[in-house]
Amino acid sequence: MSFASLSRLRLLTYPSILLVALSIGCGTGNRITPADLVLTGGKVVTVDDQIPKAQAIAVSGYHIVAVGSDDEIANYVGDETKVVDLDGRLVIPGFIEGHGHFASLGQAKMRLDLTKATSWSDIVAQVAAATKEATPGEWITGRGWHQEKWTQIPTPNVDGAPLHHELSSVSPDNPVNLVHASGHASFANALALQLAGIGDDTADPPGGTIVRDGNGDPTGLLRETAQRIVGEAIAEAREDLSEADLAAEFDRIVELAGDEALSKGVTSFHDAGANFATIDKYRARAEAGDLPIRLYVMVRRETNEVMAERLADYRILPEGNAHLAVRSIKRQIDGALGAHGAWLLEEYEDHASTGLVLETVEDIEGTCRIAIEHGFQVNTHAIGDRANREVLDIYQQVLDAQPDKTSLRWRVEHAQHLHRDDLPRFAELGVIPAMQGIHCTSDGPWVLKRLGAERAESGAYLWRDLIDSGAVVTNGTDCPVEDIDPIASYHATVTRLMPNGEFFFPGQKMTRQEALCSYTLNNAYAAFEENIKGSLTPGKFADIVVLSRDILTIPDDQILNTKVDYTIVGGEIRFQR
Repeated sequence: MSFASLSRLRLLTYPSILLVALSIGCGTGNRITPADLVLTGGKVVTVDDQIPKAQAIAVSGYHIVAVGSDDEIANYVGDETKVVDLDGRLVIPGFIEGHGHFASLGQAKMRLDLTKATSWSDIVAQVAAATKEATPGEWITGRGWHQEKWTQIPTPNVDGAPLHHELSSVSPDNPVNLVHASGHASFANALALQLAGIGDDTADPPGGTIVRDGNGDPTGLLRETAQRIVGEAIAEAREDLSEADLAAEFDRIVELAGDEALSKGVTSFHDAGANFATIDKYRARAEAGDLPIRLYVMVRRETNEVMAERLADYRILPEGNAHLAVRSIKRQIDGALGAHGAWLLEEYEDHASTGLVLETVEDIEGTCRIAIEHGFQVNTHAIGDRANREVLDIYQQVLDAQPDKTSLRWRVEHAQHLHRDDLPRFAELGVIPAMQGIHCTSDGPWVLKRLGAERAESGAYLWRDLIDSGAVVTNGTDCPVEDIDPIASYHATVTRLMPNGEFFFPGQKMTRQEALCSYTLNNAYAAFEENIKGSLTPGKFADIVVLSRDILTIPDDQILNTKVDYTIVGGEIRFQR
């Protein structure tokens, strides 16, 4: 479905929404019931073609009741109404994070932040400092390193990544596990490798690689599923934590993730994804009114057998001022390009491999059939061109066998690198490419090294071509892989300007309005929620963001200076700068 088609769908649903708004906003006769909150004196961009621009908004409870001129909305101001003078600032629908990892976002705030390291030596220094504060045997964890962003290649190295010896020398008594920025690789020191039982004769697990030096010794770098071996050792070390400790830790994770999201203007979050145990915790918080933002959670890391038995108990649709919805399943067919894990049709330019298959075609096919039976969406991670083709083939085969099932809105998460032959299949099958604008510019400086110039230009981050083909393209950050900041991802989407000052095939960029829609209404559509969120339409949730600058009109080089001044969720101001 194209951007234009999505707009037409919005027009078809508008009359019923307006009727709801009138019943909420009006009292007897011509008297208007005062609103709880009024925003006035701004530039309101609604992402609704019926009322594209206005100056003010009235909110009662958790709904928008009216959008219009300052004079019109003044009628909604009563003695108890909270009024915010916007002073000309931009008002837009709350940003919807289209693909992120909510718990991981909170956890990242509790680990070493390696995102700003410019060399392996920086990371070793951070770990050395952490060991001075840690007790012997305590795990030291971090996330965010990326060898392609270092100013120099470490020596010695394997595939541009270091060997563990320097790290091990500063942390002999503490096991260390440092997760790659992508989440698709990690680096362990000698003690972590020992505790995990990884030695010279340890076999690579299916879908993973224990990277080795010329002598066959593990370097410390673990690709894709090989990370789970160290993960099991970390889990074993946590077995002594009490239920109270674990509950307090989860509360802290949710608090940190929520605070970070709200400070960046994110009011809804597509969480990709969580197992049933974690969903139980989210559900308990939602029922208690303790979820800071709205979550659309994808079921993850449950077998087909378990899902066939239990999915019905976990289908949660939005009701009332809903902060939790569950109606989708997350699968993952390949890894990430940065870790040489993306599944390609041809070998990498800089590595003798076509990538890794993390979950089999047969298993994902089984998930699709279970999903149809239970009315669940399927969202499959696919980054390489081979991975995307395989997922589209799976979807087409399953959907062709169920011709009566329409508008399932199945998704491909990331859809970063496509073969040109597969590009039109997204629109033809009604499959949503759930993409992340910031990945393009963050990855761009090294994509050519991985794919070569021809493959990169013809297949990498094809937003313009996908939109023109009729596909609904969504946006996000894959946080904590990248900062959750929608402004940075929006800037990347409309400029394709990389950190090195160069542009990554700018012919594929979106317009400003398309980019805003990709972060609001398109993401709502991708979660079956376009009738309750994604635009500033009377009757929808009062999920609203006020920005310090007009990102739709200011010069490109000023977009990144834009700040979030207010984040409003369900009519409640949850963040104010």
